Amino acid sequence: MALGSVLLEILQRPTIGDVLSEILIFVIPLWVAVAVGVLVGWAWKPNWARNLSREMLLDSKVSKEAKKEGEFSATTRSSVIPSFNILKFQLPSCVSWVADDGGFQKDSLSVPPTLNSECSSSKMKKEKPDLVMEDDLEHLSKLVEVTDGGPAWIQMMDRSTPTMSYQAWRRDPETGPPQYRSRTVYEDVTPELMRDFFWDDEFRAKWDDMLLHAETLEDCPTTGTMLVQWVRKFPFFCSDREYIIGRRIWESGRMYYCVTKGVPCSSVPRRNKPRRVDLYYSSWCIRAVESKRGDGQLTACEVMLFHHEDMGIPWEIAKLGVRQGMWGAVKKIEPGLRAYQKHRASAAPLSRSAFMAQINTKVSADYLRSLERRTSGDMLEIESQETPEKRVGNNIPKFLVIGGAVALACTLDRGLATKALIFGVARRFAIGRRM
Repeated sequence: MALGSVLLEILQRPTIGDVLSEILIFVIPLWVAVAVGVLVGWAWKPNWARNLSREMLLDSKVSKEAKKEGEFSATTRSSVIPSFNILKFQLPSCVSWVADDGGFQKDSLSVPPTLNSECSSSKMKKEKPDLVMEDDLEHLSKLVEVTDGGPAWIQMMDRSTPTMSYQAWRRDPETGPPQYRSRTVYEDVTPELMRDFFWDDEFRAKWDDMLLHAETLEDCPTTGTMLVQWVRKFPFFCSDREYIIGRRIWESGRMYYCVTKGVPCSSVPRRNKPRRVDLYYSSWCIRAVESKRGDGQLTACEVMLFHHEDMGIPWEIAKLGVRQGMWGAVKKIEPGLRAYQKHRASAAPLSRSAFMAQINTKVSADYLRSLERRTSGDMLEIESQETPEKRVGNNIPKFLVIGGAVALACTLDRGLATKALIFGVARRFAIGRRM
């Protein structure tokens, strides 16, 4: 309103000369600010902006070559056509980031997982003796009981539907990417079905539209440990990401501790594309809980998820994407879960990965309590809301954010759509620091 009144006063000047002079006086400071922002932003331009520019230029080169050869495949199209789902980052491995407007269709090149018949438990033990071990169970148990000694969790969200409730927290360690914790309760689901649902890579391809490829590299029929390879779809300005994941399940009563984490694998060579994510942790604890109907029956299922990873994307941008897309993504999981319930009720044969999900290492409740007693220190307080002093990024001046966005947009030179998206993210990031 203040800006409109100022412009109205300028337009009411008696002569055109007075109007033009007033407009110049009004506009010149804005152009000076833009020029300063461009200069400072160009000088501040970080390494990730240069890498981003190189990735987009490579994608453009590949698309032009494919056009010339007449092999403009679906994969090439997906990397060239701008997708406005810029905030579709992966938080948990069980969450497919889908925008609130309905997302997009499953990529036609999704490859169903296959099993390498030459792999065996003896080979796994010989080559990777510490793939997923008891220390991982101890770490997950401490995360569940909030006795791991990390920073306090900051609550981000508390939402629900008639058949599902969801709460989410975040914390920022001194080193490493942001860490996320969530608690989801689904009505009328058993812990065993939920365990199989998250482990079943073959069925995941039907509901997780970011999963392009899943393959079991090795498995152990004794412990249930698996080594799997995933390739996940990322927004148009990034290459897809590859994950080499070790995973294993421990059972205590009807509580299931499911550990998945990134592990080294020399037998799968690195490639420029998709880029491999080395730092990856996504684990959950599943158990039966009382239904919110209040009938005293343990007919609901609780999933406590802990996730962090370094995707090669600036953490502040990734945090913005997570915050904006989290609830829309979580709501998309339940239809996949209900479809899986029907699939299993139809007596369809188990997939290999679902079969492996049922091979669990059993531990007693006393053993888990002994793990918890190893922790020195008291339980950390879970804060109910985020305080301004704990927001990361407050020390970054707004003109640096806007200036960096201008420099990045000019560097990429990918048209108005790309520039609009970059300016939008920078503006939201700068405004978000004041909220």
